[in-house]
Amino acid sequence: MGLSLTPSQQEIREAILKVCARFPDDYWLARDTDGAFPHEFHKALAEAGWLGIAMPEAYGGSGLGITEAAVMMQAVAESGAAFSGASAVHMNIFGLNPVVVFATEEQKRRFLPPLIAGTEKACFAVTEPNTGLDTTKLQTRAVRHGNGYAVHGQKIWISTAQVAERVLLLARTTPVEEIKKRTEGLSLFYTALDRKYVEARVIDKMGRKAVDSNQLFFDGLPVPLEDRIGEEGKGFEYILHGMNPERILIAAEAVGIGRAALARAARYAKERVVFGRPIGQNQAIQHPLARSWMELEAANLMMLKAAALCDAGEPCGIEANAAKYLAAEAGFTACETAVLTHGGMGYAKEFHVERLLREVLIARIAPVSRELILCNIAEKALGLPKSY
Repeated sequence: MGLSLTPSQQEIREAILKVCARFPDDYWLARDTDGAFPHEFHKALAEAGWLGIAMPEAYGGSGLGITEAAVMMQAVAESGAAFSGASAVHMNIFGLNPVVVFATEEQKRRFLPPLIAGTEKACFAVTEPNTGLDTTKLQTRAVRHGNGYAVHGQKIWISTAQVAERVLLLARTTPVEEIKKRTEGLSLFYTALDRKYVEARVIDKMGRKAVDSNQLFFDGLPVPLEDRIGEEGKGFEYILHGMNPERILIAAEAVGIGRAALARAARYAKERVVFGRPIGQNQAIQHPLARSWMELEAANLMMLKAAALCDAGEPCGIEANAAKYLAAEAGFTACETAVLTHGGMGYAKEFHVERLLREVLIARIAPVSRELILCNIAEKALGLPKSY
């Protein structure tokens, strides 16, 4: 693992930033206001060939690693797009990893090219209202009927369900009382999100208005047998393959948002003159910004370590969780500091830092809480008794 980007990774970063430059702050402020999905941004990345950066070349992807995907997603967030831009394409990078690893050749050729080309969008439906992070207790049922299944149940906090054509769905195929291990009995499906059987109800939320979050209600959604990924009952095992990459990408994006906020704060601190001198000349302004820079860079190194381990096929759970935690905290602090550096103008939408602060909060909450990460590190890294 290197401490800096390779020339090819730097080229990826510069190419992504070039695409993102076509979508300046005012574009994202408009999406934050009207709540419209950034279709133009999604299309631009698709046309430039970036949606399949970590997908196999055989299906139209670039065949690169999670490190390169993290470089891409960090550049998206750092451009000022923040999570409004990153979440619009995030699913392409990590979400379909179980399909890449466990699907049949026929399924891969059917499912992956449209996603990579940007002609289809997908959402990832795991979380439920009454189970939270206790995934083994999922209640949504997929009941076998001949050559298919009928899905009944609810999911919550499902991103992009308003615009998605397909859903990667984890559902129970064996009742809890009939399984031997708590991780058994769940199956994974990648299927059409048929609106005749699924209601996607938007959740009005604090930030990232451009990318919808939803509660889904499944009322007999028919799923053909050929849309099941892998064996019945092994879905929980399959989704684990996407969890560490997701944490790594969230970490990269949180660092990117923090950098975006820090750059705006430093620029404002040099330009804003009070009492005859730029406020950036005052140590009370300088020191918090300098501290945030160090925290972001340290978190970024942990993210790169986790990504390198992941790409090498080595265990990376501890590092991926640590990277997500450190980057979320550093990103939040940087955004908060940026708002405070702007003073009253930090509260004004025209300076964009309040939007970054609202969006970076996502990284502290999802896809796993700070507290559960601390429990995991205590157990896995320090060998302490499991506390949950």
